[in-house]
Amino acid sequence: MSIDEKVLAAFYNMITESKQEMYDQIASDRTRYITVVLETVMKEHNASAVLRTCDCFGIQDLHAIEKGTSYAIQREIARGAGNWVDMHTYMSGDNPSMECLSSLKKKGYKIVATSPHANLNINDISIDEPIALVFGTERDGISPEVESFADELVSIPMYGFTESFNISVSAAIALNILRNKLEQSDLKWKISHEEQVQLKIDWSTKIIRDGEEVEKEIRRRILEKE
Repeated sequence: MSIDEKVLAAFYNMITESKQEMYDQIASDRTRYITVVLETVMKEHNASAVLRTCDCFGIQDLHAIEKGTSYAIQREIARGAGNWVDMHTYMSGDNPSMECLSSLKKKGYKIVATSPHANLNINDISIDEPIALVFGTERDGISPEVESFADELVSIPMYGFTESFNISVSAAIALNILRNKLEQSDLKWKISHEEQVQLKIDWSTKIIRDGEEVEKEIRRRILEKE
């Protein structure tokens, strides 16, 4: 048994059996094969709604590019999703958008940006490699630099007069399509056992009082016995 597994076992002695079962089930369905990027979404309630959507579809990471804005998660909208989804922010340097996307590109992600003017339909996108799905601002969409950097541009089918969906609706539609593609594929898209263990430890610290300090103490005692 690894040290992390011993830490998790100690936490599981502190939480209910039903919570343990929930953690085990949800962690086993988590993925980093698909990740979401928000480029300067100005409305906090939209960012919070996308965070909630990521949790609902088992997407573990949300990347927020902040240019002159800062995301304060609205708890009544996110409904606790901030406890379960890892949010990464990019706001320093001359070009946070390129910092974010270049980092994801180096990790093996295909950069796919959403645009109502794209010719490729989200239903037809290939999932042969990990995807970083980028959503732009509510008013202007993705920036020109993101459009130029992206490997592919995709649109979400629409049949009315309005040009685009609300960003949280767009995220929900796109992630539903991509999640279904993953479920029907033979790809190894779920997070590893080691990642699941670490995730369940992180989640445990969120529901136990002074959880991070409790984790440090657990690790100290385990290491003393090693």
